[in-house]
Amino acid sequence: MPLPADRPRAAVVVNPAKVDMERFRRVVASEEERSGWDPTTWFETAAEDDGRAAVDAALAAEPDVVLVAGGDGTLREAADRLRGTNIPLALIPVGTANNFARELRLPMSDLAGAVSIAFLGVDRPIDVGLAEVEREDGSVSQHSFLVMAGIGVDAQMAANVSKPMKKRIGWLAYVDPIARSVIGNKQFDLTYRLDDAPERKTRAHTVIVGNSGYLPAGLLLLPDAVIDDGFLDAVILRPGRGPGWWVIGVRITFNRMLRHTRFGRRISEVSPPLRSIRWAQASTLSIRLSEPQVMQFDGDAIGAVSAATITVDHHTLIMRLPAQPARL
Repeated sequence: MPLPADRPRAAVVVNPAKVDMERFRRVVASEEERSGWDPTTWFETAAEDDGRAAVDAALAAEPDVVLVAGGDGTLREAADRLRGTNIPLALIPVGTANNFARELRLPMSDLAGAVSIAFLGVDRPIDVGLAEVEREDGSVSQHSFLVMAGIGVDAQMAANVSKPMKKRIGWLAYVDPIARSVIGNKQFDLTYRLDDAPERKTRAHTVIVGNSGYLPAGLLLLPDAVIDDGFLDAVILRPGRGPGWWVIGVRITFNRMLRHTRFGRRISEVSPPLRSIRWAQASTLSIRLSEPQVMQFDGDAIGAVSAATITVDHHTLIMRLPAQPARL
């Protein structure tokens, strides 16, 4: 009996260094047969490419869903090209921290479970962060992100992490560059504007803008961040020279409790604002720095920038998600 001509078909974009390819192909083949899909098309990323060519080739195949198994760079390229196409992106968590996968409540360390969601999950539109950055020489470039963009401790972490150590011990490899940034406590002056509000000046150690609020180890940095609300959340860390880092560390450690429990929300309501850590929300954030600073997008450092305008692209990316998400 001939097969129906309109059966759906998936495409896979994969960094072969991040996953057991033989097992991955076997799991996908099993799921496509069980779900009644046509054979999947496969596109591997190259060492000299950030995933762009593989994603473009996958889109040319006109799939019904694109499975992405790779690092932050591959995921970011896929999201940037899939936004606005109405083709769902199914994330297969194979990275070091998997922060975005945790935000989406995807199963960790469960390849079969993640592949099953790619074929049988539900679709949800989410936001993508977009940034236009200016270098000291006046050149301008565009970048996108799904989790966070930042200047300061997270950018130093991304720029200075040891790749061999990251491969060996995962997100714990970030501890050393974070400690160095905190101990060095280098701060900078900046001017910023939220949407159409007046410009403000401040001195800070770190500025982070996020679409998602979670850090490695489940720490909640941006307690009000939601991936589909049409806003970006920002935090400015201003530890000063006193006990500021201790205050920041305690607050971030307890953010989940303060955000997700009735008792915690009550504490937040009656607590005075902290000088060392300030949150804000906007659809556009403009920053101009007194001197160039290293910037990162979803864990990848792009070098020093002198200014950035960061906006939200609302509901332009379709994610394939579990029908019943796991609890964090």
